[in-house]
Amino acid sequence: MPHPTTPRWRKLIVVTTAMLAATLVLAGCATASSPEPASPSTNSRAVDTDFLADHDLEGLDAAQVIERLDTMPVADRPADLIASVQPYALVLTDDQERETQLPMPEDEVYISVAPYREQTHDCYFHSLTTCLGELANTEVQVTLTGDGGDVLLDEVRQTYDNGFIGIWVPRGIKATLSIEHEGQVGTTTISTMNEDDPTCITAVQLT
Repeated sequence: MPHPTTPRWRKLIVVTTAMLAATLVLAGCATASSPEPASPSTNSRAVDTDFLADHDLEGLDAAQVIERLDTMPVADRPADLIASVQPYALVLTDDQERETQLPMPEDEVYISVAPYREQTHDCYFHSLTTCLGELANTEVQVTLTGDGGDVLLDEVRQTYDNGFIGIWVPRGIKATLSIEHEGQVGTTTISTMNEDDPTCITAVQLT
């Protein structure tokens, strides 16, 4: 075994540290390399009620689980549960390698947005228990405008403790999302037209 002060040992430490950091980054949010998204057929699948009971989620539908987990203080979030928000299902997995899915509403998709000034991260499907944005507990003006110019949302919202804002968006549309804070504005386009559209928006930089 090489001595800890040798170049070979130092290189091993650097490589191991880098691999660990990469693992933590990937665990932070579900990315485009996530498993295939759930399809509309999810609505016909049986839900594992024992799984939900074990995580104190029994009797809740997808919207209620999302509300509970996304608004929960970061320090209180379960470390043994991953909840991935996809267009047609909330996919729940735990540290025992169990999985169940809750169907999303037929007419709406949940989109999570993390506006930022200086620091952001790649994300595709929002993870309710691990994703973190830069601007936590911050009041922002949120405007969502459809392609036809109709205003779908125009109100002041406060980002959750995880730095995200959650928005229920009608299915089958493209819309322009604008977020303003202290004179700085960020804008992006979101879509709910496809079953693999992203639900985690982290590219809205306030400038």
